[in-house]
Amino acid sequence: MPTTSGERFTIEAKSLPEATVLVTAGELDHDTAEPLRQALDAACREGGRLLVDLSRLDFCDSTGLNLLLSGRLAVQEAGGSLELIGLYPPVARMFYITGADRLFQVHPDVEAALAHPRRA
Repeated sequence: MPTTSGERFTIEAKSLPEATVLVTAGELDHDTAEPLRQALDAACREGGRLLVDLSRLDFCDSTGLNLLLSGRLAVQEAGGSLELIGLYPPVARMFYITGADRLFQVHPDVEAALAHPRRA
Protein backbone atom coordinates (compact mmCIF):
# COMPACT_ATOMS: atom_id res chain seq x y z
CA MET A 1 0.00 0.00 0.00
CA PRO A 2 2.01 2.99 -1.17
CA THR A 3 1.57 6.18 0.78
CA THR A 4 2.62 9.59 -0.45
CA SER A 5 2.92 12.16 2.23
CA GLY A 6 3.49 15.86 2.15
CA GLU A 7 3.30 18.47 4.80
CA ARG A 8 -0.38 19.23 4.20
CA PHE A 9 -1.70 16.34 2.09
CA THR A 10 -1.39 12.56 2.17
CA ILE A 11 -2.68 9.85 -0.09
CA GLU A 12 -2.62 6.09 0.41
CA ALA A 13 -3.51 3.52 -2.25
CA LYS A 14 -5.18 0.30 -1.13
CA SER A 15 -5.82 -2.59 -3.51
CA LEU A 16 -8.93 -4.58 -2.72
CA PRO A 17 -10.30 -7.45 -4.82
CA GLU A 18 -13.32 -5.31 -5.79
CA ALA A 19 -11.65 -1.91 -6.21
CA THR A 20 -8.67 0.33 -5.72
CA VAL A 21 -9.16 2.81 -2.89
CA LEU A 22 -7.28 6.10 -2.71
CA VAL A 23 -7.48 7.48 0.84
CA THR A 24 -6.78 11.22 0.98
CA ALA A 25 -6.24 13.47 3.99
CA GLY A 26 -5.38 17.09 4.63
CA GLU A 27 -5.56 19.95 2.15
CA LEU A 28 -5.79 19.36 -1.58
CA ASP A 29 -4.83 22.42 -3.59
CA HIS A 30 -2.54 23.60 -6.39
CA ASP A 31 0.58 23.11 -4.26
CA THR A 32 -0.28 19.62 -2.98
CA ALA A 33 -2.06 18.05 -5.96
CA GLU A 34 0.81 16.16 -7.62
CA PRO A 35 0.52 12.96 -5.50
CA LEU A 36 -3.18 12.71 -6.39
CA ARG A 37 -2.40 13.32 -10.07
CA GLN A 38 0.14 10.48 -10.01
CA ALA A 39 -2.21 8.12 -8.18
CA LEU A 40 -5.07 8.86 -10.59
CA ASP A 41 -2.77 8.33 -13.60
CA ALA A 42 -1.71 4.93 -12.24
CA ALA A 43 -5.32 3.94 -11.48
CA CYS A 44 -6.45 5.04 -14.95
CA ARG A 45 -3.94 2.69 -16.55
CA GLU A 46 -5.38 -0.19 -14.53
CA GLY A 47 -9.04 0.60 -15.25
CA GLY A 48 -11.56 -1.08 -12.97
CA ARG A 49 -13.34 0.49 -10.04
CA LEU A 50 -11.63 3.37 -8.28
CA LEU A 51 -12.93 4.69 -4.97
CA VAL A 52 -11.49 8.02 -3.80
CA ASP A 53 -11.99 8.46 -0.07
CA LEU A 54 -12.30 12.17 0.74
CA SER A 55 -13.61 11.69 4.29
CA ARG A 56 -10.41 13.04 5.88
CA LEU A 57 -9.95 15.87 3.39
CA ASP A 58 -10.20 19.26 5.13
CA PHE A 59 -9.98 21.41 2.01
CA CYS A 60 -10.21 20.99 -1.76
CA ASP A 61 -9.80 23.80 -4.27
CA SER A 62 -10.56 23.90 -7.99
CA THR A 63 -7.28 22.11 -8.78
CA GLY A 64 -8.39 19.08 -6.78
CA LEU A 65 -11.87 19.19 -8.27
CA ASN A 66 -10.47 19.36 -11.80
CA LEU A 67 -8.15 16.42 -11.11
CA LEU A 68 -11.07 14.31 -9.93
CA LEU A 69 -13.20 15.33 -12.92
CA SER A 70 -10.47 14.53 -15.44
CA GLY A 71 -9.64 11.32 -13.57
CA ARG A 72 -13.28 10.31 -13.79
CA LEU A 73 -13.24 10.70 -17.57
CA ALA A 74 -9.92 8.86 -17.95
CA VAL A 75 -11.07 5.93 -15.81
CA GLN A 76 -14.34 5.73 -17.76
CA GLU A 77 -12.40 5.68 -21.06
CA ALA A 78 -10.42 2.73 -19.67
CA GLY A 79 -13.71 0.94 -18.91
CA GLY A 80 -13.78 1.66 -15.19
CA SER A 81 -15.47 4.02 -12.78
CA LEU A 82 -14.37 6.66 -10.28
CA GLU A 83 -16.59 7.02 -7.22
CA LEU A 84 -16.25 9.24 -4.17
CA ILE A 85 -16.35 8.28 -0.50
CA GLY A 86 -17.24 10.54 2.41
CA LEU A 87 -17.96 13.81 0.66
CA TYR A 88 -18.43 15.91 3.81
CA PRO A 89 -18.41 19.67 4.50
CA PRO A 90 -16.58 21.84 3.68
CA VAL A 91 -15.48 19.84 0.62
CA ALA A 92 -19.05 18.82 -0.22
CA ARG A 93 -20.05 22.48 -0.52
CA MET A 94 -17.68 23.08 -3.43
CA PHE A 95 -18.93 19.96 -5.20
CA TYR A 96 -22.53 21.11 -4.66
CA ILE A 97 -21.97 24.70 -5.79
CA THR A 98 -20.23 23.60 -8.99
CA GLY A 99 -22.70 20.80 -9.71
CA ALA A 100 -19.88 18.23 -9.69
CA ASP A 101 -21.69 16.22 -7.02
CA ARG A 102 -24.17 15.11 -9.71
CA LEU A 103 -21.38 13.67 -11.86
CA PHE A 104 -20.03 11.24 -9.29
CA GLN A 105 -21.55 8.33 -7.47
CA VAL A 106 -21.00 9.27 -3.80
CA HIS A 107 -20.98 6.81 -0.88
CA PRO A 108 -20.77 7.49 2.86
CA ASP A 109 -17.94 4.95 3.34
CA VAL A 110 -16.02 2.19 1.57
CA GLU A 111 -18.27 -0.57 2.92
CA ALA A 112 -21.36 1.13 1.49
CA ALA A 113 -19.62 1.57 -1.87
CA LEU A 114 -18.64 -2.08 -2.05
CA ALA A 115 -22.20 -3.11 -1.16
CA HIS A 116 -23.49 -1.34 -4.30
CA PRO A 117 -22.53 -2.24 -7.84
CA ARG A 118 -20.69 0.38 -9.80
CA ARG A 119 -22.55 2.57 -12.26
CA ALA A 120 -21.67 2.18 -15.90
